[in-house]
Amino acid sequence: MCNLSIASQIIRIVVGLLLILAAWFGPQTDILTTDQKHFWLLGWIGIIPLLSGIAAFCPLYAVFGRGHRQQKRP
Repeated sequence: MCNLSIASQIIRIVVGLLLILAAWFGPQTDILTTDQKHFWLLGWIGIIPLLSGIAAFCPLYAVFGRGHRQQKRP
């Protein structure tokens, strides 16, 4: 069952990859100051939109009965 449109999938995949890359490369560079090093952990949240974008399924949309993909009508 797919409940995401193609545009929503692409946005989720891009955002997920950006967050994962920030988590991967952020602590290794001088992008973050020493006081902000703990924020790189938030980048691992990117796994959620990445997986939902790849699967074209959002569990929250299913729970609330929403979706971006139009239903085919007979």
